[in-house]
Amino acid sequence: MTETPSLPRRLITTDLPIAVIIAFALGPYVWMFLTSVTAEATLAAEGVSVAPVEWVIDNYLRLFGRTTFLVNLGHSFIVASGTVLLGLLVAVTAAYAFSRFRFPGRRLLMLQFLVINMFPVVLLILPLFVLMRRLGLLDTHAALIIANATIAIPFSVWMLTSYMNAIPESLDEAAMTDGCSRLGALWRIVLPLCWPGIVATGIYIFITAWNEYLYALTLGGQNVRTMTVALQTLIGEYQIEWGLLTAGGVVGALPVTVLFLIVQRRLISGLTAGSVKG
Repeated sequence: MTETPSLPRRLITTDLPIAVIIAFALGPYVWMFLTSVTAEATLAAEGVSVAPVEWVIDNYLRLFGRTTFLVNLGHSFIVASGTVLLGLLVAVTAAYAFSRFRFPGRRLLMLQFLVINMFPVVLLILPLFVLMRRLGLLDTHAALIIANATIAIPFSVWMLTSYMNAIPESLDEAAMTDGCSRLGALWRIVLPLCWPGIVATGIYIFITAWNEYLYALTLGGQNVRTMTVALQTLIGEYQIEWGLLTAGGVVGALPVTVLFLIVQRRLISGLTAGSVKG
């Protein structure tokens, strides 16, 4: 029989360490929010306002009134959504092929998908820039969608392949025996069973594309400026308006945070279900 730890022991060994970890993880975000609701003059004179009675929304009004941040959020949403569609289209079909077919070079290709993630993104900027310039896609949503897909697809294929391996192949065979084609079995049988994994992969791709900065800075421009690049432009040469900058950070983090809270249960089940084979 397991002995229940005493309250002092539990506080020292469990509760306090967890509280320290949570405070360490959430501290920067709390500080960012407090900075965003503190008046600029107060920030310069006294620092961050902790008392709610001193909070103001001037920084948010200036963010939406003096900048094009809402337009930049729209560009980020278009790029992230397009990357999700392209990434899932390629990752689902590739993962199904790796999971269900045995062909020469299969293990080598899977290894290459893993090796791609080991290289820093900065190595791909120059070849992608040359390619997009020759195709006439610079400063377009398509350029950023394709570039972001190069980051998201390799890990997504690994993630979905692991999930599909947990689905018995006998279900595909039974569906094809009843008259389904291979694509029909994928659409009618495998995809519904893989839905939690697809949701988890889609959220991963969306967050990756939403927070991406290097490709957006290099391949984008005046016509397509995403949220991450817009935040960087709020940093002046001689001074930084911390209230305006942190307000942009809070607004930029809200869509991903809300999306995660909505699909949290499905995301966790999708991430864990693919790790069990059988």
